[in-house]
Amino acid sequence: MAAKRRPLIAGNWKMNGLKKDARALAGALGTRLKKLKTKPGFDMLVCPPAPLIGPVVDATKGTGLAVGGQDCHMAASGAHTGDVSAKLLKSMGCKFVIVGHSERRTDHAETDKMVKAKAEAALAAGLKVIVCIGETLKERKAGQTLNVNRRQLRGSLPDGATAANTVIAYEPVWAIGTGEVATPEQAQDVHAAIRKALKGKLGAAEADKMRILYGGSMKPGNAAELLAQPDIDGGLIGGAALTVKDFWGIAEAV
Repeated sequence: MAAKRRPLIAGNWKMNGLKKDARALAGALGTRLKKLKTKPGFDMLVCPPAPLIGPVVDATKGTGLAVGGQDCHMAASGAHTGDVSAKLLKSMGCKFVIVGHSERRTDHAETDKMVKAKAEAALAAGLKVIVCIGETLKERKAGQTLNVNRRQLRGSLPDGATAANTVIAYEPVWAIGTGEVATPEQAQDVHAAIRKALKGKLGAAEADKMRILYGGSMKPGNAAELLAQPDIDGGLIGGAALTVKDFWGIAEAV
C-alpha cells in the first residue's frame, strides 16, 4: 500500500441487516471513529441495503464514517420499479456507490456497458464510484485472470474517471463469500496489472493516485498481509463488515 494513497476500508453489507441492527452497527463504528485521538490513517465506508441508508446516515452524522449505496440505475429518474437512482442516493446523504459487483453481474446479467453507464450516472450525481471487476474460478484456471480484469476495466471505467472520484475494487469471484482468499502475491499481481492498465487509460500520474481495493474474503487475520502489498489500497469487505470487531480489526491492520 503506497503512503501517497489513503486506504479505504469499505463494508458491503449486501442483503443483510434490519433497521435496529443497522443503526447499532453503524453507530458503534461511527463512535469508534469519532473517539480516535488522532486522525485515522484510513477512510471508512459502509454500504447498507437501500432501505437502511436513511437510518445509517442518521446514526453516523458527524462521525466521519461515510455511507454509500450498493448499486444505482443508469437513469436519473423514470419508470424503473425497484431501482434506485444515483441522485436519490446523493440526496439521502451517500458519498459513494458500488457498481458492477460480481453478484450484480451474475444475478442480474449486468454487462460492462451497463456498469459503465451506472458509474457515469453516479459521477454526474456527485457521488464517488467503486467499480468492481474480477475473474471466476473457471477463468483463473484457464489462465485468463489478467485478460478478464483488463477487459472489464476497459469496458466498465466511466468517462471522466479520476483518482478523486473513482475507486477500483478487484474481487476474484472465486474468493467472495467462500472463505477462499487470493494469496497476497496473487492479489498484488492483479492489482499491479490493473494499475498498469489504468496508466494506459488515464496516464501515470492519475493511475498512481487511484485507489484499488481487494474484495475477496478479507478478514482481520489476513488484512495486514494483504494491505502491506504496494498496490492494495484497502478492502471491499463483505462478511467481516457485519460485525464491529471484525470490520474495525481490518481497519486497524492499516
